[in-house]
Amino acid sequence: MTKTQKAEIIEVLSTDFKNAQAVIFCDYKGLSVSDLEGLRKIARAKEAKVQVVKNTLATIALEKADLTGVELKDTNILVWGEDSVATSKVVSEFAKDNEKFIIKSAYVDREVSDATKVEAFAKLPGRDELLGMLAATWMAPLTCIGFGLNALKEKKEQEEAA
Repeated sequence: MTKTQKAEIIEVLSTDFKNAQAVIFCDYKGLSVSDLEGLRKIARAKEAKVQVVKNTLATIALEKADLTGVELKDTNILVWGEDSVATSKVVSEFAKDNEKFIIKSAYVDREVSDATKVEAFAKLPGRDELLGMLAATWMAPLTCIGFGLNALKEKKEQEEAA
């Protein structure tokens, strides 16, 4: 790999890491290519990115994105995305199905985190679920008013019929 290719990779990664709410480092040693393709497919569905990067290039890109505090060793696959909950869910779901896939550490909301925090974020409801809960909460008073008005209408109709 030439210096210009390395520089391009570092630039692209550092830009992505600046915009990411979660960058998760995992060990993938022993997984097949088809397993990794499965991870990429899950990540694409949740708008996250997955890439195997040399540790030195990843470290430089992280430093350029003002993310420090994690030392990269051995084999690493990086998973990152703009939604920290969705990205955590991608990694957590894949780790449940593949015992060789191990969550090492992460940056969640630009803070250094461990695997337990990533698992905790994965258990939170996603953005769409939260929006649904919010809509249901807002609709509850309107629904109650609707039921009340309907009951009043039926009561008035019964009084007029009697």
